[in-house]
Amino acid sequence: MTFNWTPAELDALVNEHRIVLFMKGTPQEPRCGFSNRAAMVLSQIGEPFTSVNVLMDRRAIPLVCEWADFPTMPQIYIHGELIGGSDIALEMYQSGELQQMIADGDEASE
Repeated sequence: MTFNWTPAELDALVNEHRIVLFMKGTPQEPRCGFSNRAAMVLSQIGEPFTSVNVLMDRRAIPLVCEWADFPTMPQIYIHGELIGGSDIALEMYQSGELQQMIADGDEASE
């Protein structure tokens, strides 16, 4: 499958998966500290998540950032909603808000 980074493709991706992480590298081989932190936070929750390596295509970072109206990577989406990057995810995880957001979205989709 060829990924063109169009708004329609990005919308479909974040709406078809509960948790999506746009990151530099992969959860197993992160290519920056912020992406590593984001993947670790999501891994701590124990829920499966979809990761997208934005380094696989030089067009990805500027197109995803423009689409999201969010200037940096990584970007984490929960039930189609951008929550932010690794710092925000860590704060939300530590407060329990991230886990609650996932659970609330699961209940809403039942």
